[in-house]
Amino acid sequence: MVSQSSQTRISPEGLVRAPSAVPVDDAVLPFEVAALDLRGRLTRLGPALDDILTKHDYPPAVGKLLGEAIVLTTLLGSSLKFEGRFILQTQTDGPVSFLIVDFKAPDRLRAYARYDAARLVDGQDSGTLLGKGHLAMTIDQGPDMSRYQGLVALDGGSLEDAAHEYFLRSEQIPTRVRLAVGEEWRSSDGGKHRWRAGGMLMQFLPKAPERARQADLHPGDAPEGTLHHTIEEDDAWVEGRSLISTVEDIELIDPDLSGERLLYRLFHERGVRVFSPQPLQAQCSCSRGAVSAMLKSFAPKDRADMVQDDKVVVTCEFCSSVYQFTPHEAGVE
Repeated sequence: MVSQSSQTRISPEGLVRAPSAVPVDDAVLPFEVAALDLRGRLTRLGPALDDILTKHDYPPAVGKLLGEAIVLTTLLGSSLKFEGRFILQTQTDGPVSFLIVDFKAPDRLRAYARYDAARLVDGQDSGTLLGKGHLAMTIDQGPDMSRYQGLVALDGGSLEDAAHEYFLRSEQIPTRVRLAVGEEWRSSDGGKHRWRAGGMLMQFLPKAPERARQADLHPGDAPEGTLHHTIEEDDAWVEGRSLISTVEDIELIDPDLSGERLLYRLFHERGVRVFSPQPLQAQCSCSRGAVSAMLKSFAPKDRADMVQDDKVVVTCEFCSSVYQFTPHEAGVE
């Protein structure tokens, strides 16, 4: 049976339409592959990512790494069902010693990275830039609720590796993540480069929990001869994992390829259902009032030490906004 739209038809399984050819940037697109018990989210970032990264003029390698962290944060934070915060943060001994991405549900993003320019070398990958340390993922449900935090050790691996390790050890949900960040040049923009990014998170969530069982973790320093149990992976998960591994970076960041068409490329044989996209925006939460309150929380001597040239100047690390106060406004006696 064919509906009035030539792009839509009704099949025995329900309403079916052709994938939209219109790319949508700065949004998370949830999807489901019911035949394989897969659920996931696809992120495409354009102007919002470019706005965050260009405010600091990061070196390309640092911008790419922070972009990957931003994409990963949107894939995880967009699953929040309440107006809380999802914060991804790393502290390591690498050239990028600290980075933080703050996602305020349902759609606000801000991010910042601290790096040592003298230690940057051409050709460094994300694992080398991070070095050794830890990745913390924090869910803040508000002032009256307790926080939840998960920690993952970083040992020279990528953020994709860290995400896989987190889901293996903490959530115990078969999960695969793909992240891609790149720069786009268009002659129509006068040769100006713009940052773009994309990512996909896919999870195996069968109704029967025993189908999602995973092999035991490595026994570590267990006595020799200790049995290491193995579990044969479900065929549906093997197929899904194989399909997502075929996704290329250019497909994730291609400004002319819509997210729906990308998902159709991957799962058209099994059938894929997409849900309404969740928009994203780059927006810092700083304000003159918030900075003023922060200054007044410091000890009087610390506030006095901030005075230079008869004024107190505070720069937001996230968005580079500059706030100036007179000593009186800053609470300096």
